[in-house]
Amino acid sequence: MGYQLSAVVADAELLREHTAELDHAVLGELRQDFALLPVTPQLVVELTGSLPDFAVDDRTAEHPFGLVLSPVLTELLSGWSGLGPVAYVEAEFGGGAGHQSAMVWLGGAVSWGPCFDDVLDGPREQWPINAALLRLGVERGAWIDPFAEVGLHLERSTDGWLAHGRRRLSADYWDELVEQWENQ
Repeated sequence: MGYQLSAVVADAELLREHTAELDHAVLGELRQDFALLPVTPQLVVELTGSLPDFAVDDRTAEHPFGLVLSPVLTELLSGWSGLGPVAYVEAEFGGGAGHQSAMVWLGGAVSWGPCFDDVLDGPREQWPINAALLRLGVERGAWIDPFAEVGLHLERSTDGWLAHGRRRLSADYWDELVEQWENQ
């Protein structure tokens, strides 16, 4: 089974404040008071007033994202970062091959990235999404890495996160289901 994600990750309150009036914003609750905003074409149109542009070439360090981050979108994320760090993350995996990309804004400017990796053979904390999450303030815990610590492994796609958010599930939902099943 593959994994595909295109999302903004930040403090849950920061994202709630900036997306409360948006029709196409759906927040997925993560652990440690973070949230994920799935980035869909409809959301990009609502945020920027323009259709999204997608890269046609393979991802590289020079072109790390499938979604072309337009000046309007980057200015918006930069503005949101005035209240705290904001990350844009992408991942796509299937059959053992794939890539991760991430970028972080803080205080109105890019503070890290963009970072791209399609090998993922270094320490897990240096993988793009993990590195971005650490810059957001994710604290290490019992899970294998920051990605799992906040619960990004719970859904396998951007669409899965949309459903997760629409159902207002917590990041601990699956753990609670397992616990209920084990207690029966």
